[in-house]
Amino acid sequence: MSSSDAKITEAELENDLGPRRVYSTSPSSPSRMPAFASVLAVIAILYFGKDVLLPLAIAVLLTFALAPISSRLRKLGMPRIPAVIVTVVIAFLVLVLFGLVVAGHVAEVAQNLPAYQGNIIAKIRSLQESGTDSGIVRRLTSVVESVGRELSNAEERPAAPGTGSRPREPVLVEIFAPSRPIETLTSLIGPLLGPIASLGLIIVVVIFMLLEREELRDRFIRLVGYGDLHRTTEAIQEAGSRVARYLLMQLVVNCAYGVPLALGLWAVGIPNPALWGMLAIVLRFVPYIGPVIATVLPLFLAFAVDPGWSLVLWVGAIFLVLELTSNNVIEPWLYGSRTGLSPLAIIVAAIFWAWLWGPVGLVLSTPLTVCLAVLGRYVPQFEFLEVVFGSDPVLDPKERLYQRLLAGDPDEATDYAEEFLEEDYLEDYYGKVAIPALLLAEKDRRRGVLTAEQMEQVFGTAITLVSNLAEIAQEEEQEEEEEEEENQAAGRPSPPKEGNGDESELPDGRGKTVFCVGGRGPLDDASAAMLAQILQIQGAEVVAARHSDIPNRRAMSLVPKQSNAIVVCFLNEDSTRHATILVRRFKRIYPAIRVGAVLWVENQKERQPPALGEADFVATTLTSAAREALADAPPSLVTPVRKIRTRRSSNRTGIAAAPSGI
Repeated sequence: MSSSDAKITEAELENDLGPRRVYSTSPSSPSRMPAFASVLAVIAILYFGKDVLLPLAIAVLLTFALAPISSRLRKLGMPRIPAVIVTVVIAFLVLVLFGLVVAGHVAEVAQNLPAYQGNIIAKIRSLQESGTDSGIVRRLTSVVESVGRELSNAEERPAAPGTGSRPREPVLVEIFAPSRPIETLTSLIGPLLGPIASLGLIIVVVIFMLLEREELRDRFIRLVGYGDLHRTTEAIQEAGSRVARYLLMQLVVNCAYGVPLALGLWAVGIPNPALWGMLAIVLRFVPYIGPVIATVLPLFLAFAVDPGWSLVLWVGAIFLVLELTSNNVIEPWLYGSRTGLSPLAIIVAAIFWAWLWGPVGLVLSTPLTVCLAVLGRYVPQFEFLEVVFGSDPVLDPKERLYQRLLAGDPDEATDYAEEFLEEDYLEDYYGKVAIPALLLAEKDRRRGVLTAEQMEQVFGTAITLVSNLAEIAQEEEQEEEEEEEENQAAGRPSPPKEGNGDESELPDGRGKTVFCVGGRGPLDDASAAMLAQILQIQGAEVVAARHSDIPNRRAMSLVPKQSNAIVVCFLNEDSTRHATILVRRFKRIYPAIRVGAVLWVENQKERQPPALGEADFVATTLTSAAREALADAPPSLVTPVRKIRTRRSSNRTGIAAAPSGI
């Protein structure tokens, strides 16, 4: 195909509004099988090498958590080695002391549990008696007892019929050997050697990582990111800061939960309240599962300790108050506790790491997943990790809106709009989200992948969205009026609307009438409806029409006679010729009205619009279009078109005789 044929085809596609489709063949994407095989290999290494990798992972996370403390001590003037040793010693002394206190309280609770057996049995019997009216508990109990009797009878039946005596059961004999101190000591110390060795290994690794932190960072950059130092450095800093911030803020949140819990349980009389507060601090590091366990254990103890039910209700009330306070006050205040992970990603990560490394993996699941999400943000090969685990939207607001418009779902589109409008105005939403979404639709139309039916569906959904936002528009209009009334009552002059250099301020539209119409298609009509609503917020009377309402001169009567401006909207910025024709037609019919065109662009920065001959104004953004439509400038004068009449002779003889008469 020649270049001229290609240009003709492109022009036809740009001007064609029909259902023609043009498909382009995308280049073949590389196979993802090697990446999938690499992921499986990494999972296998993590699973089978957990005895070595688990202490290293704990050491790395503790290094992230203790690095800010070590850096702070060094800034205070302490040398590197003493700062690191003091930080590690204090941290592990706190952990060991914490573990000893918890172990002592657990032993005390286990020793006192037999004393609560009577209360537990009495409450179970009371539950059975309370269920006798319906008979459910009693029937369940009888079924369980009958099954138990059948099983015991089956064991007591003779092995063969006819034998009168039961077979003798074997007698258990236990052989006591004289105690050997060395073996006894070995049996006591043996189970502790593994945890002690792991703890020692973790301490040593943390010390060396803190001492060689800068050297390890440089080696990591040289190994994986030497070609892009900026990106690699940013990734390392973000991973360290996010993990350290998460661990620190989560510790603060858990302490703000555990300390009041211990005080509340002590006040109502629960034994060992310090144990349940400390367990709550630790268990709340485990996402979703830990808080449930921390709640169930004190409730069960309250059930066992108190013969009545008042203590259970008091403990439940304490947990309810603490949960509401922590979720609605403390965590929003300590905003840094956010990890950047979606809730579903946290649950899936907890399941995966618990399967991989057991309970310790469950505790480490969130920090490790944070590191994976940061890796996916900065390494293109692992971008899917950021998409899967991240909490940030993967689509821009304009793309989300366009997807909802294509799906014909105005309700979800309205929900997204209301979230945006909690902080911004309707003008910002239409200018930054809605109009760019319609520009995406126009781009698909020009490519030939958007049919006429889909364009009508996008138009209908967009109009429904505008209608759903009418209440917000009325609220903004009322705010404008109240602000104007307050200024007048206080004797303050109203802030200047024009000529003050404030691009965000729009003129007052009260007493003005504007006619908005789409240029060439349904998408243009939707943009005209959005502009009309913004003008209504400014107090103007607006009449909106579709492009199909102005195919001839008779339909021009839709324009109100008292209009101050006529605005024609085009999403295709290459429609300058068609815009010139429409503007000229309106100017011929209504010479006393300002007529302009809006050629929407995706970039909201103001740029030089094209000239459209007789147009009074040409705008490219929502703000500039509203400002021009409400301006007080007079319309430009239009020179009337001179019509040249040619007298036609009735026959060829007259034509031929004319020269002879001269």
